[in-house]
Amino acid sequence: MAGEIDDAIERADRESFTREPPKTLKGRIGYLIRQLGSARAVAQEIGVTADSVNRYRRGARKHARPDVAAKIDDAVRARWQPQVRKRRHKQAATTRGITVETRARFGYTAPVGTTDDGRFRRLTVHLPPAYARRLFDAREAGASDQEMRGIIAEGFKEIYFQDGGARATGLTDVAITDIDYLDLDY
Repeated sequence: MAGEIDDAIERADRESFTREPPKTLKGRIGYLIRQLGSARAVAQEIGVTADSVNRYRRGARKHARPDVAAKIDDAVRARWQPQVRKRRHKQAATTRGITVETRARFGYTAPVGTTDDGRFRRLTVHLPPAYARRLFDAREAGASDQEMRGIIAEGFKEIYFQDGGARATGLTDVAITDIDYLDLDY
């Protein structure tokens, strides 16, 4: 099940495309058939019959229902330019790092006498490559959205809240408890 972090990674991947995916229904169906191997596999993916897929491929149907068209678009974009995605992930995980822009509620555990009241903050923080690598590895391993939030929260704790160890040294735990929006760039 996709969550906010997974959706943000997918949006960032789509921004890195070097070419646009096919625009016509016939072109998109042709691409999906090449990727999945058969009209039956495409039909299962998008929730229609194999006959409908073949009609789209031949051009007998020029337009799909809006809900089916959205599924086709998502299926094409999810498989489009895998090498470009892989290259961008590798660059982020080795040299560039990842920039997280969010408006979220952060909760944290702090020493006695300080506030640990979670509140909404709007932050844009550049996390080092190690966090990008952990985030992509966790996604590939099928980690839950909560686990990926933990990786980003740990990066925020180190980079933003503790400023690399220069302040808030008593801060022991940061959690992202509520996300209004979250965007990634790498």
